[in-house]
Amino acid sequence: MNNAATQTVAQEAPEALLEVNNIEVIYNHVILVLKGVSLSVPKGGITALLGGNGAGKTTTLKAISNLLHSERGEVTKGSVLYRGELVADLSPEALVKKGVIQVMEGRHCFEHLTIEENLLTGAYTRRDGKAAIQRDLEMVYTYFPRLKERYKSLAGYTSGGEQQMCAIGRALLANPETILLDEPSMGLAPQLVEEIFENVKRLNEQEGVSFLLAEQNTNIALRYAHYGYILESGRVVMDGAAAELRDNADVKEFYLGMSEGSKRSFRDGKNYKRRKRWLS
Repeated sequence: MNNAATQTVAQEAPEALLEVNNIEVIYNHVILVLKGVSLSVPKGGITALLGGNGAGKTTTLKAISNLLHSERGEVTKGSVLYRGELVADLSPEALVKKGVIQVMEGRHCFEHLTIEENLLTGAYTRRDGKAAIQRDLEMVYTYFPRLKERYKSLAGYTSGGEQQMCAIGRALLANPETILLDEPSMGLAPQLVEEIFENVKRLNEQEGVSFLLAEQNTNIALRYAHYGYILESGRVVMDGAAAELRDNADVKEFYLGMSEGSKRSFRDGKNYKRRKRWLS
């Protein structure tokens, strides 16, 4: 490739906001959970982190957001960079101020506070004035009108879908550049899952928020993401553009529940790891 072509490719490549380089994570000084995980989240992108329960998705997000220490976990190898800066020594609060915030699995709303009070807790690190915070609060209500209807309701008395919307809205009040979204579909009806992901898409396209979302529901994640990484047992076993992953025969069979030909029994499926092309 000549120099002009190389420069053109470089210009077209999106800026990498978040870079995770070959990290290993150990819990309690003994349990190795992540084994050389690397990934990149481009500016303005939706990146999916896929895999079953226990694959290491949540641990990866917590390694990025520096929430591991509260669970006696630590990154023992590798590095995490945001906008080219090492962030391992930053507190979670300092990382939020830089524009990175995690929406935890299970929503974790303050049950004794109203929906609006929950939303406003997301703005505690901001110093840009009440007018800017009020503007963003109205923006959240635009994306999640159900929250506007329930803004005086105690969060503990709202539905799981409303709490998930509240958790995302609370993150938006921090004025983030990148949101780490952990299992947004968990425990929700399909219609609500679709609504949540539609809003993720709209926030990405209209507000410029980049997303790294960890999700077991591979089917819907690959419909909305631009790029995906598949984790198994703490390792990245495959990555690629979302459209390519959707069309991959192994991904269809083992993650989307689609296979060519006749259906196989569960017993026949026990040996799937041996036959996966990416593990051969």
